[in-house]
Amino acid sequence: MTVVKSPLHDAARKTVGDALQGALVDLIDLSLLAKQVHWNVIGPRFRSIHLQLDEVVDTARLASDTVAERASAIGVSPDGRAGTVSKSSGIDAVTDGWVKDAEVVEVMVTALDAVITRMRERIAATDEPDPVTQDILIGITADLEKFHWMFQAENV
Repeated sequence: MTVVKSPLHDAARKTVGDALQGALVDLIDLSLLAKQVHWNVIGPRFRSIHLQLDEVVDTARLASDTVAERASAIGVSPDGRAGTVSKSSGIDAVTDGWVKDAEVVEVMVTALDAVITRMRERIAATDEPDPVTQDILIGITADLEKFHWMFQAENV
């Protein structure tokens, strides 16, 4: 059932809805992972990495809201429940306990790489059916790629 009438035909709405749902779960999981290591980072680069992680969390949370609202706008009910995120995310789980700063950097590079790879697939998938959604995904991906670059620069 959809209560919101979409400007997209059914097949396009399905393709775009799947892309948005996938982006939503990845962004929610990215924000959770970044917050988890934010609380547990230790080491000589603690402060700079701690603050950088907050930027990732804020960006991922804002982006997840944008993605969910776009889904709603095209008549697709977004699902950000914990169980959905857990079974659908493309990000590997992070270990529990304290995490050395260098390991946090590696965790974030790997997580961002996974999300960016999937976001680029979604960008390609939404090219024809919905350039508006594609534009949103492109902007989010640009932000994620900036973080990816910055974390990689930490390990030089």
